[in-house]
Amino acid sequence: MSSEFNLIAQYFTRPTAQTDLGIGDDAALISITQGMQLAISADTLVAGTHFFADCDPYQLGWKSLAVNISDIAAMGAQPKWATLAIALPDMDGTWLKSFSQGFFACADQFDIDLIGGDTTRGPLNISVQIMGEVPFGKAIKRSGAKIDEDIWVSGNLGSAAIGLAHLQNKTHVLGGALPACLNALHMPMPRLALGLVLRDIATSCIDISDGLLADLGHILHASMLGATVDLAKIPCIDYLKQDLQSPQIQQAILAGGDDYELCFTAPKSKRAEIHMLSNQLSLMLTLIGETQANLGINVMHNTQKLNIDYKGFDHFG
Repeated sequence: MSSEFNLIAQYFTRPTAQTDLGIGDDAALISITQGMQLAISADTLVAGTHFFADCDPYQLGWKSLAVNISDIAAMGAQPKWATLAIALPDMDGTWLKSFSQGFFACADQFDIDLIGGDTTRGPLNISVQIMGEVPFGKAIKRSGAKIDEDIWVSGNLGSAAIGLAHLQNKTHVLGGALPACLNALHMPMPRLALGLVLRDIATSCIDISDGLLADLGHILHASMLGATVDLAKIPCIDYLKQDLQSPQIQQAILAGGDDYELCFTAPKSKRAEIHMLSNQLSLMLTLIGETQANLGINVMHNTQKLNIDYKGFDHFG
């Protein structure tokens, strides 16, 4: 066998639990459960754009799969299978071992089979396609929001963006806040359990990857609505909360991206159920605003409307 196939066999071939035919043939074979639709998503991570080329490979392995699980979670689907295509500048066994360990740690936690992919030589790029199942008619779409519904987010926002700014020497995070910010950046936790139970609660949902305003904007565009959100209500760690007047902090919370939390809309009648769900999942769910008929997003702080020019990350913006 060539070194490429040795690489695949050594680092990326494992027994599969829910796959008819996995790695080792020209294509994988999977069976879809009766009554289910297939949910499919893909992401590409590029060195220098999405991560530093010298970043920890274990963390990169985790994140490369986790960000895809987050997309599936936002649809209310159960992830089951993934493919991995990776371009490598050279054959580095130490790097590959650590990367694959991080990837499979995430796969094991969320019960996902790696069923195929590709390896090639080139600048470091990682492409993951993920597939999952959702009952017919139960997928949570961006287009389902209604007027005068609540807007919720999970977890904290802004930590990953401030962690990145620290690494880029654009700010200096003091005290004990830095580990939390860097962990949010490098090891995001997909909110899969939340996404699954939101099927019968949320009217729309999206994962926050490019920034709250950008991603909420996708829901509003698809649903032909506008919204008002309150900056002071958006959950963030105390380090950020204590300086909400700072434009850098405001941008991190509202438009920083890399949060991989879920933003969803729900009728006001669901508030008690959502608070109960928060307790059951031990996950903070926070009401940050409401939808409205007038298009656009109003961000309020201390009764004043903020002017936020940068809404979130755009590769070609």
